[in-house]
Amino acid sequence: MTFVYPAVFTPDEDKKGYRVSFPDLACCTAYGADLEDAVDNAADAAYNWILSEMEEEDCSLPSQTAPEHIELKEGETVRQIMVRVKLLPDND
Repeated sequence: MTFVYPAVFTPDEDKKGYRVSFPDLACCTAYGADLEDAVDNAADAAYNWILSEMEEEDCSLPSQTAPEHIELKEGETVRQIMVRVKLLPDND
C-alpha cells in the first residue's frame, strides 16, 4: 500500500537543519541536518507511525490534508511524503 501525507518543514533558528511535522499524523515528527536528511527522516517517521497504527485493532488512518489548506509560517515549506508499506500474509 502506498500512502502520501503532507509534511511541514521548518528551518531551525540557526539555519542548520529542519524540523518536520505531519499535520495529519499526531505526534509524528522528524529532524534533519539538511533538507535531504529531513525528507529521508520524515519518510522513516511516517512509515513507523503508519505501521504502528496498522497494528492497532481498530486501525483508522487519517485522510490526507491538501497541501494548499495547510497554513504555513514564514520560512516553512510543505512537501508530500510517500510511504510504501508491504503487507505480508498473516501466518497465524
